[in-house]
Amino acid sequence: MELVHLTPTADELLAAAREASSGRAARSIRSGRDARLRQTLMALTRGRGLDDHVAPGEATLQVVVGSVRLRWEEQALDLDAGDWVELPDAVHALDAETDAVVLLTVSVR
Repeated sequence: MELVHLTPTADELLAAAREASSGRAARSIRSGRDARLRQTLMALTRGRGLDDHVAPGEATLQVVVGSVRLRWEEQALDLDAGDWVELPDAVHALDAETDAVVLLTVSVR
């Protein structure tokens, strides 16, 4: 069992994202060959994000720090720290409205 302190890890990732030319930094906190549940803590600086993509399985997103906008089809949802949402089973994108950290959880089939 591994203990992960999300707040200091989020702070570290935000610092790394601010230094990265991509404006992003991420750390897998649960993964592996046999893992059917993968979790990634991802930091995005304001104005950066993830382009259109499809999750490889059922997925959820929890905002740990800041604000993001989730976009899919003709819809958008603004999320703030503390918000949790199931990701749509459709092509979607994520934009950081402020410097933000999200926890992405994916169930791999």
